[in-house]
Amino acid sequence: MSIKVRYFASLKELVGHDRDDCEFVTGMTVLNVWHKLMPEKTIPANVLAAINMEYVSLESVLTDADELAFFPPVTGG
Repeated sequence: MSIKVRYFASLKELVGHDRDDCEFVTGMTVLNVWHKLMPEKTIPANVLAAINMEYVSLESVLTDADELAFFPPVTGG
């Protein structure tokens, strides 16, 4: 039972790789996953998260076999 985790753009550079697997635990939130995989790194401000390609809040709860993606904030001009 696991969650696939992907990092994009500058977050990929911050964590040093583009994907992880995280052991699933019932009730686990997006923020819990970040802390479990990156205990030494604070989650950057305004990070966007998506579960199964839909944007969610950091408090959203995951289910087994979800794909979680982290994106840096989007800027435009």
